[in-house]
Amino acid sequence: MEFNAGQIAEILNGEVLGEAGVVVSEFAKIENASKGSITFLSNPKYQDFLYTTQASIALVNTDFNPLKKLPKSLTLIKVTNAYESLAKLLTIYNEMQSSKEGIEEPVFIHPTAKIGNQVYIGAFSYIGANVVIEDNVKIHPQSHIGDQSTIGEFSQLFSGVKLYSNSRIGKACIIHAGAVIGSDGFGFAPNKDNDYQKIPQIGNVVIEDYVEIGANTTIDSATIGSTIISKGVKLDNLIQIAHNVEIGKNTVIAAQTGVAGSTKIGENVMIGGQVGIAGHIKIADGTKVAGDSGIPSSITKKNTTVQGPLAFPIGDFRRSYILFKNLPKLKEQVEALVKQINQD
Repeated sequence: MEFNAGQIAEILNGEVLGEAGVVVSEFAKIENASKGSITFLSNPKYQDFLYTTQASIALVNTDFNPLKKLPKSLTLIKVTNAYESLAKLLTIYNEMQSSKEGIEEPVFIHPTAKIGNQVYIGAFSYIGANVVIEDNVKIHPQSHIGDQSTIGEFSQLFSGVKLYSNSRIGKACIIHAGAVIGSDGFGFAPNKDNDYQKIPQIGNVVIEDYVEIGANTTIDSATIGSTIISKGVKLDNLIQIAHNVEIGKNTVIAAQTGVAGSTKIGENVMIGGQVGIAGHIKIADGTKVAGDSGIPSSITKKNTTVQGPLAFPIGDFRRSYILFKNLPKLKEQVEALVKQINQD
């Protein structure tokens, strides 16, 4: 796939400084770009690489002024925000790369399923009874779409995604390989013999529009009602979302985090990697949770940043951690004082 500087500038509403006809066919990092590639500069600390790069085109911010002589082979495209412009180009490129259509063989599609226009269904996939797949959906090979499920327009499911029955996927969602949506919640009731009686999980999972779910992430079905992932949520790889959890709009969660059952996470929350969140609690809008933290109880104050194994406000945690690091030294000082007192 090839584009020239003039075409790229038109897409990005940018200004070409150099040769408008120069052609590129790949993206590259500024420090190791080669001829025929496009790169970008948004962070000033990488500016020195711009004066030696072999890239043919570089996206730069409109306020960029070179401090040294640029390579003669380099064409600049000035844009309002180089990083956002790169993201736009990558999105267009990715859409063009994955613009498959049609139904491959072998595929099983139940006679009652409804399939929209310009849909792609990869080989060895299973589409169950009364499934609704809207226009421009892409389902990659070896995926399973359970009975009564719906997938909104322009959504994409990568290889090996499993949707249990009655799952609801909104429009323009991305679900990466190996994700499991709608598996049974972890519900068991102990009896007098200390055996565990399974509690049927008869609810479902609802994923709203523009959600992205990472590879091998699992989202459990509700016991009753729905586990809800709201509009714009972004989940990393290897995350566990338990039954009846609700995650508010535009919240992001990093890898290896686990959220226990019936917890309600607010909007615009940011949760780092390897965080453990207890069940039946609430996390307020705008909360930020540092990686490796544990959240045992509700966070009720909005826009709070917390950290720690039993997380509390990050400023208190950092002051406490300084004291913790100094405990061996403090112990020696106390022992020396005790020794001196005893000698006196």
